Amino acid sequence: MPPTSSPTRTGQPRLSEAARLLTAPTDIVSTGWPAVRKTCEGKLGITFDPWQDGAGRLILAKRADGNLAAMIDGVGMSLPRQVGKTYLVGAMSFALCVNTPGMLVIWTAHHLKTSGETFLALQGFASRLRVAPFVKYVHTGSGDEEIAFHNGSRILFGARERGFGRGIPGVDVLIFDEAQILSDKALSNMLATLNTSRFGLQLYVGTPPKPEDMSESFKRMRREARAGTLVDGAWVEFGADPNADLDDRAQWRMANPSYPKRTPAQSLLRLKRKLTSADWRREGMGIWDDDASTSALIPAAQWGGLRVYEAPPGTVGYGVKFSADGSRVALAVAVRPDDDSPVHVEVARSESMALGTAWLVDWLSTRWRGCLGIAIDGKSGSGQLVNALRAARVPARVIVIPTLDQVISAHAMLLEAVVSDPAGVSHFAQRGLDDAVAGATKRPIGKSGGWGWQPIGDAVDVTPLEAVTFAHLVAAMNRRKASSGSSNGRRVVVLT
Repeated sequence: MPPTSSPTRTGQPRLSEAARLLTAPTDIVSTGWPAVRKTCEGKLGITFDPWQDGAGRLILAKRADGNLAAMIDGVGMSLPRQVGKTYLVGAMSFALCVNTPGMLVIWTAHHLKTSGETFLALQGFASRLRVAPFVKYVHTGSGDEEIAFHNGSRILFGARERGFGRGIPGVDVLIFDEAQILSDKALSNMLATLNTSRFGLQLYVGTPPKPEDMSESFKRMRREARAGTLVDGAWVEFGADPNADLDDRAQWRMANPSYPKRTPAQSLLRLKRKLTSADWRREGMGIWDDDASTSALIPAAQWGGLRVYEAPPGTVGYGVKFSADGSRVALAVAVRPDDDSPVHVEVARSESMALGTAWLVDWLSTRWRGCLGIAIDGKSGSGQLVNALRAARVPARVIVIPTLDQVISAHAMLLEAVVSDPAGVSHFAQRGLDDAVAGATKRPIGKSGGWGWQPIGDAVDVTPLEAVTFAHLVAAMNRRKASSGSSNGRRVVVLT
């Protein structure tokens, strides 16, 4: 949501006023923030601006069972530099350590330089007059920094580029600084450290990524937030307007709620002169590249509103799509309901082609009877798959290789089904499909205005959405019934 112009009585914006995009987990009933804030203010002498207070409430929000509401997906924060994120996250970490004996916090950045700078800032924090009595020692060994508390709590600092954080058991709070440089591999290696924790707080804090950054996980989290599917996580994003003048100080204020009261103009000017214009847009003004260029074709709110939790009864059709580069293949299912309900779509499986297609043959050869058809698209693997299915005794009449006109129709039909009123399609919340929808725009097909799905960035895989598109084609266009020859009397309808 865009920021508004209604400040608090202190003149500082609330979180809801400052954030360009703000989402919260579902089913919040309370928050652990008041206890943390009380410790910060009463014991550590730390106070917060209104937006920081709101962010703390969101980060430590809880559900009825007492667990953190964002315990599964974590909290993502896309913030410009010089906004006060180290102050907020550092103060929260210190208070949690003071309040909970034995708390283990891992603070990791991608680069050693960033990790070292953060440690120096929090080392100064630990030496404050009212904080120091709670600190047992500060270890300053290079690459092995640590702040230890008298009650057994610890904060460890290190760089992911050096393998820091992997294999450390019993982690309670995992802070990914420079989250815009966080590959899925690095993420999976480190999330395992939370497995035994009952607290399980994950924070992903970064700036909008550069094109070359390994930003799969950060981008995916943002796409889910924009699509309304981040139900077990939260997202906080500050940023100027996508087409903002880079010298417009009103836009600086929009991007950075700490400017000019906490962060003076001189600090931002110094940063601006050290960065290229492109990096200043991302790091100084919080503007994402895709916001300034191409946006998703399917509106996030529209797609999120089509989510259901149970598929309707009906007749199924299948769609298979091989990616253009031959690296991936996805299998989707569409259900044409027995009544007038919308066609239901879901992704059955999406895999690397390193696994081959044997699993596809096994899956489809045991399920083709009674189906509406199996649409297969993609030059890299469709011919081989058709031959394998025929060898597995799947009849030719069930297998459909869409023509160019049918490919074009398939995409237009799915888009129309999504945006029509009432809606003509439903789906489950599935990460791979939701990511594809949030990261898909048009690519031209032919010379008559036809189009297909095009990923907005290199990190987007639209293959699951393509598979859904062809499964939906089978279910939506099929109107001619044919006998399956099977004893169970189920319907087989062939694409016309």
